[in-house]
Amino acid sequence: MFLGRIRRSASAPVELVALRGGALVSLADLGTDDPVALLNSYGLDRLTEEVSRRRPVLDEADVLFEPPVATCTKICCLALNYVAHAEESGMQVPPEPVLFFKPPSALTGHNQPVVAPARTGHLEHEVELAVVIGKVTRDLPAERWSEAVAGYTVLNDMTARDLQLANIARNVPWDQSKGFDTFAPAGPYLATVDEVPDPQSLDLTLEVDGEVRQRANTKQMVFGIPRLIEDLSDGMTLMPGDLIATGTVAGIAPLKDGDTMRATVAGVGTLVNTVKFRSA
Repeated sequence: MFLGRIRRSASAPVELVALRGGALVSLADLGTDDPVALLNSYGLDRLTEEVSRRRPVLDEADVLFEPPVATCTKICCLALNYVAHAEESGMQVPPEPVLFFKPPSALTGHNQPVVAPARTGHLEHEVELAVVIGKVTRDLPAERWSEAVAGYTVLNDMTARDLQLANIARNVPWDQSKGFDTFAPAGPYLATVDEVPDPQSLDLTLEVDGEVRQRANTKQMVFGIPRLIEDLSDGMTLMPGDLIATGTVAGIAPLKDGDTMRATVAGVGTLVNTVKFRSA
């Protein structure tokens, strides 16, 4: 099942929907716009039955997409989790997972613009598989990793590369270069676990105006999802709706104003966003 959060117009309330057969089924009468909360209250089987009884009523082209999670306390991001990306960045593959955070305010939805602030002139894309946490999770061993997962989505880890490299050269944190508003586009949907039987065998691609720039498979992760959940939940509570962005692949490159990015994770979805640079 694919669950999304949409508005029928810019002034309309957020509405929960399910994608079926290329059209959208409204779930607005179920009393929440939070797909993770709904999955937890209904359960996947019961919710699937509920969706199957309803007629599709909306077209994807006629709605505005919100991020696929309603509540998110943190976006946990992994750096250098693919060997080829580490090599193109001139860095060594880390012996342990390297974590940084994006704030929830960086989230934006499918078909929404990514707006670069005036302080940067060098924006780059990073397609990633994101894990959506489904329950309060702490100190979870790797062999029980699936207990924490509500589903998956596509995330494009936008980076102001000039600011990041300047901060790395100064040996200071570079989270700001990753955390501006709209720098965590995600979606279009939350794909539930039944749609993704093996998250470690998914093709990732990113196209810019039709040019393929990034292509790899999640099996190439240095640290797989079980290890990441074990490591991140060791002493830190993961909350329902939190996202784990599992790292990007080789092929990062600069963007220009007006570029349209198509970030795809096979079986999960295609996230489309257009770049806008804000003049100083």
